[in-house]
Amino acid sequence: MATAAPDAEFQFIAHLPEWGLEFPISASEWDGTLPAIKPEPGSTVWGAVYEVGKADLAGLDEIESAEQRSSQTVEAMDRTGKRHNVLVHLANGGSNRNGAMPSSRYLSLMVSGSRHWNLPVGWIAGLEEHLEQHS
Repeated sequence: MATAAPDAEFQFIAHLPEWGLEFPISASEWDGTLPAIKPEPGSTVWGAVYEVGKADLAGLDEIESAEQRSSQTVEAMDRTGKRHNVLVHLANGGSNRNGAMPSSRYLSLMVSGSRHWNLPVGWIAGLEEHLEQHS
């Protein structure tokens, strides 16, 4: 985020109930596939929410577009239970059909960021399981 949107300001931690994680985006420069979120009953995705200015958002959209993602507004819930409309970038297309493995480097960044933001232990453990399976 520091590179893609340097003026973005952290707002709060939130989760997306009924959303799950997948790795559908081919990215040879990452030596594996990249993550995306998708609607998935019974699952939850956690992350940090930032306020991003228009100039940074344009640059972020460009990066996400290059990684085959486009923006959509969804409803997230903060740790107090308050609901917020947030902008996310969803994968264009479908799930990983080529059987490629998730990028271990990208997963490592996700684990590190999740620890930094004190995301739930279960979320971090799930990411670590992905990492162990694909290292």
